[in-house]
Amino acid sequence: MQLRLAGQEECAALTDLVMRSKASNGYDAAFMEACRTELTVTPEILARGPFAVLEADGKLIGTAQVSREGDVWHLQLMFVDPACQGMGAGRRLIDWAMTEAGMQGASELHIEADPNAEAFYLKAGAHRVGVAPSGSIPGRMIPLMILPLSPG
Repeated sequence: MQLRLAGQEECAALTDLVMRSKASNGYDAAFMEACRTELTVTPEILARGPFAVLEADGKLIGTAQVSREGDVWHLQLMFVDPACQGMGAGRRLIDWAMTEAGMQGASELHIEADPNAEAFYLKAGAHRVGVAPSGSIPGRMIPLMILPLSPG
């Protein structure tokens, strides 16, 4: 598996990967359509902060982004291809995000997690601090987590 930064020419392929990964949690077509805008990778999204791509055999298998809003650092758009889940891709991406944010001075990452990913983030060392409103589904609340970082 190779880790690198995403290029603007990959936005459509990255969006396809993110949507496939999200759908693998059993969400129906209407739910996925409601999430499409929030999960669409655009050049503006890429500009928010480092956006990593994980590849295996030349195929995109994972994404993750760290971004900063004021003094708060976020882990966003972390997704792994359904065929590659459970093979260490998620661990590789979370390790990258922790290192990247730590090198930029972050002491923690805030994560608005899909409920199906909460166990993964807990295993990575995050803890749940509350809930946050979904960016796509009115009235839906999702886990709000904080992942402490070691000094970079």
